[in-house]
Amino acid sequence: MRIEQLEYLAAVTQHGSLRRASEQLHISQPALSEAVTKLERELGVTLLDRRRSGARISRQGRDLLQNMVDVLDAVDRLRRAAGDQATATRLLRVGTVNAATSTLLVPALRLLQDHHAGATVEVVDAQQAEIHQGLAEGSLDLGLVNVLAGDDAPPDLVGTALVRGRPVVVLPADHPLTARPVVTVDQLREEPFVAMRAGYLMHRFAHRLFGGRLPARSHTADGAEMGKLMVAEGLGVTVLPDYSVVGDPLQRTGLLACRPLAGDETAVTLVLRHREGQLPGRVVDLRAALVEVARGRRTSPTAGGTVMEVVPSQTA
Repeated sequence: MRIEQLEYLAAVTQHGSLRRASEQLHISQPALSEAVTKLERELGVTLLDRRRSGARISRQGRDLLQNMVDVLDAVDRLRRAAGDQATATRLLRVGTVNAATSTLLVPALRLLQDHHAGATVEVVDAQQAEIHQGLAEGSLDLGLVNVLAGDDAPPDLVGTALVRGRPVVVLPADHPLTARPVVTVDQLREEPFVAMRAGYLMHRFAHRLFGGRLPARSHTADGAEMGKLMVAEGLGVTVLPDYSVVGDPLQRTGLLACRPLAGDETAVTLVLRHREGQLPGRVVDLRAALVEVARGRRTSPTAGGTVMEVVPSQTA
């Protein structure tokens, strides 16, 4: 016995004939009749009275109809419960280059949790190419990446610009260079430098900034969060987007400071990306939370005179 056989018989009862039931179910009339015939053989009763004028449910069929309806109702309740459970427990996966993990993503996750206590999110630190691949393959639901002017957007992905800023020099709060309003490239070259690993946008920017020759004393970090920790511990200085630093707990507690780069007008944008097409409800909610938090970061002067710009929701 199959559930669809019961559904077919219920449809015949509801619509009054095999023909109308087959039209509503979008299957052929012979296929519908054969499915009911197999159910009759299995149960050992005649469920339909087949006449030249058409088929109607039989007396035996009417006697069994309530039992069939009860089974279909139970199946419907099971499907709804399974769907609710899948929705409630579905793991959302967000890939991030962690440029704004503490200043944007964490507040957005808190906002999502306030509205959906059962939401579960896995934050995956990855490089930009890995995030794009994960989005394309479906292993990631959303991705946060940094973009420079002129960078090509990957095909089949939709982008929303969240925040625009500028690269800034990130320093320990007690570093002598914090006494200066701006930091030059020559001054930066004299300091131990914490570079981002190849594959991150700020690795590309640093090589361009230094003309392909990094400072002689340098370390490498796997992403902005580790880079900021290394700077706070006095291992060197680094260059990151200002929106990755301003509002970060290390900056708020006085362990980090940032200063503009002298003569540099580079713009960097934090972009939220996802696949084209309709998104699951919880993914839509998290996307909305990220946009809301980004909008809440009002344009304001940062330490050292850099300015972050909150970007109206748009594709990128």
